[in-house]
Amino acid sequence: MNVPLLLSPGMGIGPEVTLRALALDGHDDVVLVGRVAAIEEANADVGLPLRRVDEPTVVPGALAVHEPDAGVEPVEVAAVRLAAERCLAGTAAALVTGPIHKRRLVDQGFAFRGHTDFLGSLCGVSEPVMAFVGGELRVALVTHHIPLMSVGAALTPAVIEGVVHTAAAALERDLGLRAPRIAVCGLNPHAGEQGLLGREELECIGPACERLRRGGLDVVGPVSAETAFLDARAGRVALVVAMYHDQGLAPLKAVDFGRSVNWTLGLPIVRTSVDHGTADDLVGTGLADPSSMRAALRLARQVISRRHPPR
Repeated sequence: MNVPLLLSPGMGIGPEVTLRALALDGHDDVVLVGRVAAIEEANADVGLPLRRVDEPTVVPGALAVHEPDAGVEPVEVAAVRLAAERCLAGTAAALVTGPIHKRRLVDQGFAFRGHTDFLGSLCGVSEPVMAFVGGELRVALVTHHIPLMSVGAALTPAVIEGVVHTAAAALERDLGLRAPRIAVCGLNPHAGEQGLLGREELECIGPACERLRRGGLDVVGPVSAETAFLDARAGRVALVVAMYHDQGLAPLKAVDFGRSVNWTLGLPIVRTSVDHGTADDLVGTGLADPSSMRAALRLARQVISRRHPPR
């Protein structure tokens, strides 16, 4: 690889799982961008050779570590900003992120609900798609970090169609799945029971699915979430599109926690992340599991290799 993969370890257990993942899977293509003191502390029990660099460039024989000039914003935010800018400029191949504590960052002036919205703003993309892959289930979310009571009003046929188109394109281009079948969940129990339990399926989700089918995509729906996830586990659909955060994430984490990867679709850059939070209670205990960070690194490298195959 001619350009590095940039990894922002994040907060909480982020530095710990990052160093353990790199110790297991290699770091020749990686530069860590973040709070150096936290990285060095996490490395005390791992023992990787670290070298601080003024620019995020790979250092042969060591793991390069770069702390950005944060100015007035938290270092963890500045790290993501710098990494995204380098990816956009073509001087970095991908961005992998560790977990952040959203409330803590918002209290310090962070104006976004999480990585996805922040990266969308940095990349000029108004509706990036939050998706999860890597285990038995693949999920894309139509809405993510908004209150549950706001979900119905946020759903439009155009938004749903955009998520499905974006997810289908990513499955084909980056995972090599030809003509993937996608299940689109309803919002209400039993997908509304033909209007008895809600009308969003009749007035919004159903018309969106019909237009997607007419456009040539293999779309099933709207279907109840339990049916969609049973079909996904059985291999009958490649991905489930959920209408809101917990509709998609509750079954995914019950089945795949620690194996899945938070993958942001629709960006002009490659970004993957862990599927867990900061788990502050595990910091320093040695119990933090690096599996999801390892999966995030594997997916980033896989997507890079598919988009830029060796010549």
